[in-house]
Amino acid sequence: LPLEEHYRFHEFHSPALEEADFENKPMVLLVGQYSTGKTTFIRYLLEQDFPGMRIGPEPTTDSFIAVMYGETEGNVPGNALVVDPKKPFRKLGRFGNAFLNRFMCSQLPNEVLKSISIIDSPGILSGEKQRISRGYDFCQVLQWFAERVDRIILLFDAHKLDISDEFSEAIKSFRGQDDKIRVVLNKADQVDTQQLMRVYGALMWSLGKVIDTPEVLRVYIGSFWAHPLRNTDNRRLFEAEAQDLFKDIQSLPQKAAVRKLNDLIKRARLAKVHAYIISYLKKEMPSVFGKENKKKELINKLPEIYIQLQREHHISAGDFPEVKKMQEQLENCDFTKFHSLKPKLIEAVDNMLANKIASLMNLIRQEESNMPTEMVHGGAFDGTMAGPFGHGYGEGAKEGADEEEWVVAKDKPAYDEIFYTLSPINGKISGISAKKEMVTSKLPNSVLGKIWKLADCDGDGMLDDEEFALAKHLIKIKLDGYELPGTLPSHLVPPSHRKPFQTAE
Repeated sequence: LPLEEHYRFHEFHSPALEEADFENKPMVLLVGQYSTGKTTFIRYLLEQDFPGMRIGPEPTTDSFIAVMYGETEGNVPGNALVVDPKKPFRKLGRFGNAFLNRFMCSQLPNEVLKSISIIDSPGILSGEKQRISRGYDFCQVLQWFAERVDRIILLFDAHKLDISDEFSEAIKSFRGQDDKIRVVLNKADQVDTQQLMRVYGALMWSLGKVIDTPEVLRVYIGSFWAHPLRNTDNRRLFEAEAQDLFKDIQSLPQKAAVRKLNDLIKRARLAKVHAYIISYLKKEMPSVFGKENKKKELINKLPEIYIQLQREHHISAGDFPEVKKMQEQLENCDFTKFHSLKPKLIEAVDNMLANKIASLMNLIRQEESNMPTEMVHGGAFDGTMAGPFGHGYGEGAKEGADEEEWVVAKDKPAYDEIFYTLSPINGKISGISAKKEMVTSKLPNSVLGKIWKLADCDGDGMLDDEEFALAKHLIKIKLDGYELPGTLPSHLVPPSHRKPFQTAE
């Protein structure tokens, strides 16, 4: 903070951090064009309406709504929010009344909100008019949120893939926060499988033009609302995708401390670089005449100054702020009021980065190992946890878990026919005979080896007819695209190999 204050970091980059920035719950920011299902997505996660919620096919959400936990239901308007020290929004006051009139906090006692807060943003429209009529810098506000949230979810509608100018600008304002971005292709049940493949391809192509990263963004495909699916062909895909997205959001409370520390390190590095730039500009200014001309010259030479500072202080080019933006901000500054370099301030930050952060990291790891794993609960997150509608229930290795009869028995006659062609001796076949049959599945040896271990229940290196049927059943599970269990579940153990107490149960 002393370094930031001394070199006016807050005027150029982001406002000072406060207690609430460190103590607040993980936040998820939803961004998308109008009618892509942002507000419906929040309703789907919470499984209840929230105050100030409006849903419709036309642009309805015209405000930023922070959906947070509160003992009683109600709304807090923007102007009251930015003076509340317990909320992490105090620094939003700088965007003025035009923004604050379009910002509110919606509080409700919901289980999901005990672990995370969700921020709904106005639907993005296309055309220049919308940008002017907002009355505040929309992209700047998004950037402010992006620096503080744990997840940015970009929502797309399967029928509306065009990325408007304002949406493109908005996505560009997330530069540097790429690790937080996830993409949701919503309303995917409204197109058939063939169209869905084309839509997915078109979406990746559009995103590739806007987001400059070598990595491919993670895209979750599904229909995120509590209505019947229009097209059920891809039901299994949608369930698996929703489950992956839930896991991603559920892990946020666990990773929140590390994420805040990560953002703090990013900030410290930027503050250091900023100090070098400002002090360099101060050093180059003449003491009496030609100040204005020198200022113009230095602003124009900024790219060269960057390169010089990189060499001089051994700083990576990636730590420097954007040249164009910095040049624009410097236009309105009086360089003579800048401070010269104070090595002590830089040393304090270096010491923090080199020593303090490492010990903090160890403390976080210790705390995580001693505490129970924090997860998001309630709402839609609990709907898929247990019971017959949990993900993968009754499928693959879990099939037949709640049935009296051994699940392999229904296909056993067909497996027995194969078994007796392999010339069993004393009712068992050797590993060599079993291998000949098992390799016909074309599964790799590593997988077949695991299946052999699971199927050879008594570990005698041979398979009887039940063990062989089990091996064939496990091969079928793997060929159907499911994972093999680590250990054999009790319902798959062949009846003759079950211990007496198991049968008694």
